[in-house]
Amino acid sequence: MTDLSLEQSSRETIQKGSKSFAAAAALFDAQTRADAEMLYAWCRYCDDVVDGQDLGHGMTVLAPEESQRRLESLYAKTRAALAGQPVDDPEFAAFQKVAQRRQIPERYAIDLIDGFAMDVAARQYRTIEDTLDYCYHVAGVVGVMMALVMGVKPGDLATLRRAQDLGLAFQLTNISRDVVEDAQNDRVYLPSAWLAEAGLKDDPATVRDPANRAAVFKVTARLLERAEPYYASAVAGLPSLPFRCAWAIGAARGVYRQIGVEVGRLGAKAWDERVSTSTAQKVGFAIEGMVMALGSRLAGRPSPRPDLWTKI
Repeated sequence: MTDLSLEQSSRETIQKGSKSFAAAAALFDAQTRADAEMLYAWCRYCDDVVDGQDLGHGMTVLAPEESQRRLESLYAKTRAALAGQPVDDPEFAAFQKVAQRRQIPERYAIDLIDGFAMDVAARQYRTIEDTLDYCYHVAGVVGVMMALVMGVKPGDLATLRRAQDLGLAFQLTNISRDVVEDAQNDRVYLPSAWLAEAGLKDDPATVRDPANRAAVFKVTARLLERAEPYYASAVAGLPSLPFRCAWAIGAARGVYRQIGVEVGRLGAKAWDERVSTSTAQKVGFAIEGMVMALGSRLAGRPSPRPDLWTKI
């Protein structure tokens, strides 16, 4: 496929797979947008392959050996793409171009696949640190790679940590929104220690039982509270980004954080239907993101990163 075809295919993927991310990406300059969309398409494809989904929907229960086979294939194809070897799949061809152009280290790409391996292994999450480790592998590291796409250098760990923090906040919000849906797919990401404190068993049947919604929400509220310092920390990374990138990230931050705010407002009714943001809200957060980006141009030296959990 030509570069233009890869870009177009990736853009269609993001528009179908994540309207929120697509709206934020539209604020990037042309090259950054194309690279961000191609990186997203690869991330989305890898996630879908492991879960037997189509653009994040319709999860299929796979036999353990089939899940493992797919996982090993992702590792092999990702390493081949990073090594510059010829690749057939358009998603890997797109990723290869982005990785080469933006100097994405192999470590970060493999870290993402390691996150999907946690799902294949049905890993249990006893502590909040265990949950944060999962969040890093499936979202925090995506934030790191997106920062590289935006021009942050691989050695600028201070800025990359802020990007990681935003990814962690996003995933904590996603887990909170999807608690019941995940449990219906036999997955629980809430810390089992927190569930035990709420008088709940650490098993999907308990979490998805409507009779337990109030208790499950108390645990979820703790998770949303834990996301807030990461949302705040991410703001300090905006001055290190080009203006349009800072604008896009500020807008995306607002959109995703609002999902968590809405889950918190709805309480035990948060899972009656999937929480999302309206078009009007997205426009409002785009304006807010611009103000935030402008403010970041005037900000002085960012304060040291708070003492938060980190993987990098």
